[in-house]
Amino acid sequence: MTAYGFAHLHSTSTHADIRTYLERIQATLDPFAGRFVIHGPPAEVLEGAWPGAMVLIEFPGLAEARAWYDSPAYQAILRLRTDHVPGDVVLVEGVGPGYDPTVRAPGPHAG
Repeated sequence: MTAYGFAHLHSTSTHADIRTYLERIQATLDPFAGRFVIHGPPAEVLEGAWPGAMVLIEFPGLAEARAWYDSPAYQAILRLRTDHVPGDVVLVEGVGPGYDPTVRAPGPHAG
């Protein structure tokens, strides 16, 4: 099942380390078939507030996403970002075709 690495970056930075991180990240994704789906602004906020930027990276599965994050290649560049851009990062499994959102609804299901 497709999985995603999602980051909500609370601010941006023009620090030279960020440029280096961006220059090197794709090479860390390639062995795990990771690809950028969303990378930063602009975003049209329709409800609430969304300070910062979002990043969404797609992987073939959760195992590949975790292996990428834990890989020596990514760990070697991770501090280039985390030292300068605070944010939240999660790995999440996607849903497949035909997904029924009522499976997450509370209470008994209507027949």
